[in-house]
Amino acid sequence: MRVLTYAATPADEGRTVLSILRRELACSSSHISRLKRREAGILLNGTRCYVTARVTAGDVLAAEIGDQPDGHIVPMACSLDVRYEDDDLLILDKPAGIAVHQSTRDPEEFTLENAVCHYLGGRISPHPISRLDRGTSGLIAFAKSGYIHERLRRQMHSAYARTYLGIACGCVIPPCGVIDLPIGMAEGSTYQRAIRGGGQSAHTEYETIAANERFTLLRLIPRTGRTHQLRVHMAAVGFPLAGDWLYGAEDRELIARPALHSYELALTHPISGEHIHLTADLPEDMRRLIDLPTERITELSKTIPKGDTI
Repeated sequence: MRVLTYAATPADEGRTVLSILRRELACSSSHISRLKRREAGILLNGTRCYVTARVTAGDVLAAEIGDQPDGHIVPMACSLDVRYEDDDLLILDKPAGIAVHQSTRDPEEFTLENAVCHYLGGRISPHPISRLDRGTSGLIAFAKSGYIHERLRRQMHSAYARTYLGIACGCVIPPCGVIDLPIGMAEGSTYQRAIRGGGQSAHTEYETIAANERFTLLRLIPRTGRTHQLRVHMAAVGFPLAGDWLYGAEDRELIARPALHSYELALTHPISGEHIHLTADLPEDMRRLIDLPTERITELSKTIPKGDTI
């Protein structure tokens, strides 16, 4: 079981265990409630204690941050492209065509969660930090505990930053900008999204990296995390992603999925404070649409000027 410890300083004299759990170890109220029910969930100098106990300088508080086995996810073996791993995090380069979560429509479908559960030993349910659509490839992070998941969710859209590469149909005009259009459910659908006046606010920054006579390679930064946000926004401004069967036009001979790739992930490790920065090369099915070598795409993807708001 993963455990965090904190040694009380003279400045902590008289503080409650609850205060240290919340402020120093960043434990949420729900996590603290779960720890209270565990035999070794909260220990002060090796002894189980109440959260109302007060500490003195030199005391050592220990709190479990690992999850107890719950059997929620069925482990299924599958090779994974692991890009980073430590005691708390697992970051993968996801292939297109595999769902992250199980669907209520097909509860026996193989998903990335099943594969990660198997990789972690089959006893702990993984926690994806953010969701990628089935057809989206690229970097995705999994927390190995609910505690780490919550810490990273607090970073979302600030210290936890994602950048995507997408290939849109046509020549995108203007070549860079900000799309600020609210997103809600499409009329009569339980799945499809649409631009709606009463929808949730959604903010996307985009920049043209390269273009040919048919397609534009874009760098896309979602500043909010709405379902299908990048796909909906690009379609709304008249430039749907290539292969997007839901918001554009399907052409499986061209590409068998929406041309969207989670290219870059940057985050601050919630325990160590380490800055983690990763990129994942554009897959072949997208690269052939724009006909640029990987090295050139990497070179062109380093800056993003802000344009006008749409």
